[in-house]
Amino acid sequence: MDTVSTTANNVSAQISAIPMLNGINFKVWTENVEIVLGCMGLDLALRTERPIPTEDNSNEAKVEKWDRSNRMSLMIIKHSIPEAFRGSISESNNAKESLVAIRQYFTKNEKAETSNLLATLISMRYKGKGNIR
Repeated sequence: MDTVSTTANNVSAQISAIPMLNGINFKVWTENVEIVLGCMGLDLALRTERPIPTEDNSNEAKVEKWDRSNRMSLMIIKHSIPEAFRGSISESNNAKESLVAIRQYFTKNEKAETSNLLATLISMRYKGKGNIR
C-alpha cells in the first residue's frame, strides 16, 4: 500500500509541475508537458502514430499501450489548460493533434499581439514632459 501512495504522490507532483497555460508561457508549457509525459512513459502517442489493429490481434498490446498513452496525455494536457482556452481550441481525440491545434492557436495570437504592440509603438509621440529615456 505504501508503494501505491508513493507512486500516486509522484504522479501528482509531476503533473503539478506543469504550469497553467496562458498566452505568455506557451513554449515553457509545451516543454514541461513533453518532459512530464516522457518521464511518465506516456509520450508514445506524441512520438508515433496509432498502430493499425490487425485481424489476428498480433499487435493488440501495442494498440492498447498507444490508446492508454493517448488517453492519459489528453487528460494531462486538458488539466493544464484553463477552461477559457479549451473552448477556443478545437477538440481532438488525439494528443498529437491537440498539441498542434494549441500551437496554431497561440502562434496566431502571438502574431496578433506583435502587430498590436508594433502599431502602438509606431503611433507613440513624445509629449514634451519628462525624459525620453
